[in-house]
Amino acid sequence: MPGAVVWTRRAVGRPDGADTGPTVLPDGCMDLLWTEGRLLVAGPDTRAYRPGPGLPGPWAGVRCYPGTAPALLGVPAHELRDRRIDLADLRPGAEVRRLTGRIDAAPDPAAALEALALRLAADAEPADPLVRAVVEALTAGRSVTATAERVGLGERQLHRRSLAAFGYGPKTLARILRLQRALALARSGVPFAETAARTGYADQAHLARDVRELAGMPLTALVAR
Repeated sequence: MPGAVVWTRRAVGRPDGADTGPTVLPDGCMDLLWTEGRLLVAGPDTRAYRPGPGLPGPWAGVRCYPGTAPALLGVPAHELRDRRIDLADLRPGAEVRRLTGRIDAAPDPAAALEALALRLAADAEPADPLVRAVVEALTAGRSVTATAERVGLGERQLHRRSLAAFGYGPKTLARILRLQRALALARSGVPFAETAARTGYADQAHLARDVRELAGMPLTALVAR
């Protein structure tokens, strides 16, 4: 699937025996997830997601390019916003149990999960053709108005299409994509003030406020993670 990323994570225990997993930042994406005995879907986040205790690993995931997962799963993204649900809530339970068992038994569960995602994509309706154009325009720093004009929609139409594809409106998506751009620059060593200027924030303080609101931690702590 174009733009999709396959990832894995081993269980990392704490001294108290809990494995809470890493904080997941909003990025406009949705994930198809596997852990032994379960297939899940992670919907689009509007705030940082922190897994609770009692979630043993290992994990594998297919992170879909923003806006493409709804066609894969047959459900509008806004119905899954800020949620983690079992795949069996979206597809027949017997089918999901069979697929889960197959991935559990695979020598490489991540590869088996990727094969499942590719099969779902082959069987699904094509993703909204405007999705990539919207993401590229907002990533480039275009305003919502300019993005709507670029893809040939009114702003209200763009908002409706965005809810279905991304789980939230284009203004929220633009804010999340801007945060990801800023973090990439800051983690590469670009000073915070320059990072803010290059990614469209009013100043460093504006960047710091956005990071705290979306990620739930100070900018310096987030960049250091």
